[in-house]
Parts: sequence; C-alpha cells; structure tokens
Amino acid sequence: MRQLYTGIDLHSNNSHIGIIDQEDKRVYHKKLPNQKDVILAELEPFRGEMVSITIESTFNWYWIVDCLIDTGYTVHLANPAAMQQYSGLKFLDDKHDAFWLAHMDRLGILPQGYIYPKEIRPIRDLLRKRGHLIKLRTSLINSLQGIIARNCGHSLSGRKMKQTSTNHVEPLLADNEDLALSGEVSKQSIDYLSQQIVKIENICQERMKLNPQYSGLLTIPGVGKILALTIMLETGPIERFKKVGDYSSYCRKVPTSWTSNNKRKRKGNSKNGNKYLSWAFAEAAEFCRRYDDKAKAFFNRKSAKTKSTVAYAALSHKLARAAFYIMKDNVEFDSNKLFT
Repeated sequence: MRQLYTGIDLHSNNSHIGIIDQEDKRVYHKKLPNQKDVILAELEPFRGEMVSITIESTFNWYWIVDCLIDTGYTVHLANPAAMQQYSGLKFLDDKHDAFWLAHMDRLGILPQGYIYPKEIRPIRDLLRKRGHLIKLRTSLINSLQGIIARNCGHSLSGRKMKQTSTNHVEPLLADNEDLALSGEVSKQSIDYLSQQIVKIENICQERMKLNPQYSGLLTIPGVGKILALTIMLETGPIERFKKVGDYSSYCRKVPTSWTSNNKRKRKGNSKNGNKYLSWAFAEAAEFCRRYDDKAKAFFNRKSAKTKSTVAYAALSHKLARAAFYIMKDNVEFDSNKLFT
C-alpha cells in the first residue's frame, strides 16, 4: 500500500492542499475554502493511505488542527521560522508551499512546532487578553499624564490614576470644560479596564491551579499567582526544552547575531520565540529588582557599566534561566546561586 503525505498551506479564508506519495510524486492538489466539511470530504478518499498531515503554524491554525486530530488524522505543526526553501528558486506560490510541507515531512526534516493541548488553550488565551487590556490601560494612562503635564506643569503617577476610592484627575482639569471632559472619559476608561483585568485574574485563578512542578515559580521575588500562571501556561511541558539555552531562546532572552571571521555580518530573526514569555520575564525582572537585594545589586552593577535597558535584559535573562531549573528540577528560587 502506498503512503501519502499531505501539506496544507493555510490562509485566512482558504487553504491549498497538496498530497504526495512515498516517491515524492504529486497525487493531489486543490484550493479549498476554510470549511471543515469541505476539507474533510476532500481528504476522505486518501484517509486509509495517509501517514500524516502537515500544517504551517499561522495565526489561525487552531480550528483546522483540532478538526483533523478529532477526526483521527496524525497532524504535524510546522515551524515557519525554522523552515528553509531551496536557494535560487525563481517562482514560489501557495501550491508549491503546500507540496514543500509534505516533502519535508516525508524526508523527516520538518521543523515542528508544539501543538498546545486544546483543553488548556482557552485559559491561556484569556491571560493573553489580560495582557492586551493592560497595554490599552497603560496607553490611556500615558496619554492622560501627557495632558496633565502640558496643562498643569506637573505629573500624576499611574498608581494614583488607577485609584477608584479618590479621583485625583478631576480636580486638576476642572478649570477647562474640554480638558475636564478629556480627563473624565480617560479616567472612566482606565477604571473600566481595571475592572475587566481583575475579572480575568479572578476567573483564571479559579479555573487553573499551578501544577506542583511549577509551584516553585512563586518563590521568585515579585512573581505572584498571575505571573506564575502566565509562565506555566506559555511554557507548557518544560520537558520539551532539552537545554536551558533552548528555553532562554524561546523566551527571546538570547541576543541574535551572525558572525564570520570575528566580524558581525547581520542579525537573525529576533522575534523567534514566545513574546508573552518575553513580557512575563521582563515584568518579573522589574519586580525582582524591587524585592530582592541581590537582584537589585546585580542590576545596579550592570546599570553602572551600560544602559539600564541592557541591565533589565540581563536580569530578565537570568530569571528565565532560573525558572527553567525551577520547573525542571521542582526546586525553589535561590538568589545565592543566581547572582554569584
């Protein structure tokens, strides 16, 4: 019986499906709309011979991967950042991309991404939505601080802007009707976003508990339940990272540069990895600097020699490495080991 390999080049509203056999002969190609029943019907005649289906990890892969797995197919998620085409190609299109995915799978050289469990994915995305709301709130706070600074000659801290018991904004802009309205809508928007952020935090803590393997994250100074949950859910099984360097790179804490003969040629893709883990460890670095004396001393030494942004990046990198061993070895945070 012949063996078939399928590649699906997924787009926002359509998919190109390419099927090859074990001899790399093209058996089937078709452009289909992104409809589950249509795609399953087209694949059904080949089901008994299908070895696996490869899908590129695009922004909208959830639905089709879940559909195919639930139907019984073996599915691989291709990592687009690690895939390479033949050099010197003059023509590429969606049809070629679909067959290229199937070709790499057949040869066993497909760089695979991690298919996050379907049942946990929604709570992880809910925490991502919390991060989105925090960014929106921060932008409103920055805008309102600018208005106050321009018209009042002094600043107002973000902490006071977020207070609901006392409105510190209204008295500052009360002398002008237009400025007062600007301050009012900004303050109401900030308060509403704060309520929604707290709502998400409460739901996430009710529905998801830290696994024992990840409970040591709470021992990192400044890392609370929400930040620990974020790191746990974005990391997934720590066993999928063979080395601490792999995990640090996934967290975007490893600088990228390509050198030849001790000369820097260019940079690689600095966006490889998980941007949410990058943010989480950046937050952890800020809090750890505040609450841990050794972390503060390390940050101050780095800041004295270079820019503060580089010092933050160095501290964030150290915390990412520490978190790897905390999750891998089920141990607690030890600042003596980290900063000696």
